[in-house]
Amino acid sequence: MQIPLLQDIVVILGLSIVIILAFQRLKLPAILGFLLAGIIAGPYAFNLISSQHEVELLSEIGIIFLLFVIGIELSLKGLASIKKIIFLGGGLQVGGTILITAAISYFLGLPLNTSVFIGFLFSLSSTAIVLKLLQEKGEIPAPHGRISLGILIFQDIIVVPMMLFTPILAGETPNILSTILIMVLKILLVLVIVYLLAKYVVPKVLGWVVKTRNQELFILTVVVLCFGVAWLTSAVGLSLALGAFFAGLIISESDYSHQATANVLPFREIFISFFFISVGSLLNLDFFFHNILNIFLLVIGVVLLKMVVVGITVYVLKYPPRAIFMALFCLFQVGEFSLLLSGVGKESELIPENIYQYFLSISIITMGLTPFLMAKAHNFTYAILKVPISSGVRKRLENIKKSSKVEEDFSEENLHDHLVIIGYGINGENISKAAKKAEIPYVILDTNPDTFKKAKNQNEPIIFGDATNSLILKHAHVQEARVIVIAISDPTATKKILTSIRQFTQTATVIVRTRYVREIEEIIKLGADEVIPEEFETSIEIFTRVLKKYMVPFDEIQEFTNQIRSSDYEMLTALKKTAHSPALQHLNIPNREIVTLKVQQDNRKIVGKSIEDAGIGKNYRVTVLAIQRDRRYLTEISTDTEIHQGDLLYLFGHPNNINQLNKMLSF
Repeated sequence: MQIPLLQDIVVILGLSIVIILAFQRLKLPAILGFLLAGIIAGPYAFNLISSQHEVELLSEIGIIFLLFVIGIELSLKGLASIKKIIFLGGGLQVGGTILITAAISYFLGLPLNTSVFIGFLFSLSSTAIVLKLLQEKGEIPAPHGRISLGILIFQDIIVVPMMLFTPILAGETPNILSTILIMVLKILLVLVIVYLLAKYVVPKVLGWVVKTRNQELFILTVVVLCFGVAWLTSAVGLSLALGAFFAGLIISESDYSHQATANVLPFREIFISFFFISVGSLLNLDFFFHNILNIFLLVIGVVLLKMVVVGITVYVLKYPPRAIFMALFCLFQVGEFSLLLSGVGKESELIPENIYQYFLSISIITMGLTPFLMAKAHNFTYAILKVPISSGVRKRLENIKKSSKVEEDFSEENLHDHLVIIGYGINGENISKAAKKAEIPYVILDTNPDTFKKAKNQNEPIIFGDATNSLILKHAHVQEARVIVIAISDPTATKKILTSIRQFTQTATVIVRTRYVREIEEIIKLGADEVIPEEFETSIEIFTRVLKKYMVPFDEIQEFTNQIRSSDYEMLTALKKTAHSPALQHLNIPNREIVTLKVQQDNRKIVGKSIEDAGIGKNYRVTVLAIQRDRRYLTEISTDTEIHQGDLLYLFGHPNNINQLNKMLSF
């Protein structure tokens, strides 16, 4: 049994692999590779796609996953913090572009309804490309990133009314007011449902799923939620993409949003590739080459028009010049929702075939230009700002810079020079306590639902997520951490985490806990700076206590343990069996210890004084059993025995009293 769609998937993805490999060598963006693959495989070139409609459906799934991830990485609080950009900025950009484009189109002889519809098409930019590139560069929290995000969100929302308004422009809807009223009521209904799900339903459901510790169930739940809300919005006449965005917002309010993003990203990357391939396949190559000069002139005109409108919009929002010019190079292209909208317009006969092909060519070229211009945006902006301008204009721009306010609540706390603790077991919890006491900034990563809940109740800075996933490490800002501690018991996961960490940072000190010494060499080769094996640390602790009982001095014990650790425990692994020596008689008196302390400092309170005058017995309630002086042992001790610097005192007493005496001897 043959499945045509499966054959198409193999052909177009295989072709994409070859093209993108070549593009990587030329340092060209992968998006261009997918567009070129679509052009080659499309009906106007080699016609390699037999199931065009099914491929378009796969591309629609890619848009759903894209908007879903965007919604997760936002939050209702974060969305509220950029409401001015969304509604004022988005309204000015979309409205201004529609107005100017419609006026130019009408002046060129097109009907008014067609002119307005073309304004709809050119007012939208590419959410798929712009946000993907901003995410990869980590620039969404930057001013131009927030501007782009806010305007793109408004565009994604306004595309729904545009699609509903398109039949009205085509004269297919008899009652305009009732249509608009029904649309508003539908949107309000969906918003109420989204709020109830985000507040009362989804956090509890995800909590139950996480407690099962079944990753497959968690992924399944997240995907079902995404498609469920998308289907709900589609059922009431709104777009699938808007529903996916709402589904992402719902999950963003839970504690498990980072892990949900990490699980969904692979799906997004696969399906979004079908979108760009399907866009490329629509291009009529004969039309393109016959009208190539007109197309390039129109591209220049559209890019300049959109840049002017975006620049005015950002200027009105009172952002500094740098943000204005950076935003220009983000939002100049025609977007994927314009392509969806153009299909509706074509069905309604609002635009003829030749205008549709012009629009399609402009869209693909501007999408293809986007990665290049965004990559060079910083350089272009710097060059533009160096251009000499009049003092009056520069003064007005500086005033905008001073009065501009950036919403800081949008992004997560920007951790820097901090400690990352991976695993919140006994070791991880103790490390966090020590870090808190030392006032060291830290963040914790864990996937155990019980420990996660415990840490949240203790107001610990914890992220629910699997640290083997690079996206989770990115959320913890490992690239800016000073120290990273891997305190988990899974050796396979430890190695994966360590490899991922070194892809982000080569400067952070990575300390790894492991169970066995045999794992040390491999872990160090993977990039660990220090490895602490439980196996021999336990042995060292036991042997330290044994040495104490044999009255070995504290400093010699410390030196011994340091030698073991500095040689990566080779001393213990290389110890050979020796002749058995009879053990000394073990002295075990409750709450009393026999220890040795060295008089290291020339302390006037004790050096040169007798035991009685020094107050060792009276003040510290400690008995001096013997003194080692140079190579001699003084065993007949009296209250008149004098203490010298360098003496080794054999003491008997309560541990607390001995510690107090040790503090006095050390200063």
